[in-house]
Amino acid sequence: MMTGFRLNLSPLKEPLGFVKLVEWLTAIFAFGSCGGFSGRNIISLFCGDGRNETLNANFHYPFRLSQVPLIEGNTTICNHSVMATHMVGDSASSSEFFVGVAIICFLYSMVALLVYLGYMHVYKDSDFGPIFDFVITAALVFLWLVCSSAWAKGLQNVKYATDTEGISSTVALCKGNNVTCEVTEFASMRTLNISVVFGYLNMFVWAGNAWFVYKETRWHSQKFSSQPGPGRQQVPAPI
Repeated sequence: MMTGFRLNLSPLKEPLGFVKLVEWLTAIFAFGSCGGFSGRNIISLFCGDGRNETLNANFHYPFRLSQVPLIEGNTTICNHSVMATHMVGDSASSSEFFVGVAIICFLYSMVALLVYLGYMHVYKDSDFGPIFDFVITAALVFLWLVCSSAWAKGLQNVKYATDTEGISSTVALCKGNNVTCEVTEFASMRTLNISVVFGYLNMFVWAGNAWFVYKETRWHSQKFSSQPGPGRQQVPAPI
């Protein structure tokens, strides 16, 4: 059996190779839209004497909000002494899990495309290649479901911690004291919403690709080879 590299672009015209290319692209959008995020919310404090003061909440991937300072050091705001205050929440585990799965899928798609385009003759002549491909693809479908759901919940926590209600419950000065706190400028989280959409989109794309990979395995070929053809009748064995 020849095992050398043979460049053949025809698999890209078939579902097996084309969908793998789509997976490669959607994985880039998934981790790019989440891993590159950085934003700032501006909180306005309306003091009882008519004065206004502002706080800045700068947050970014991986969203360890508990390390983001709202008030650095002991200071005086609205004629009240305020201690150092940090935001509340930590969505690092869910966001890093999501980005990690996306990067794994990005790398695996590249390796799979290399095999499809250069070693398809080896891939189809062996049982190990298609079965290994199918098992990995099925596992990644499950990982996309889990990480997308976890990141969707993590993003919800980030939105709560950075909006008016979350900030007001975090800053002690905003609880009474005749001081009103309100987020007046919000960071755009459109890219984070898009990352969740691409997460679930990847799950469906990989699930569809699992079927095309399954068709390359011997399990699928044995299933159809064992079925009798149309019009063919089984002859009873002689007694």
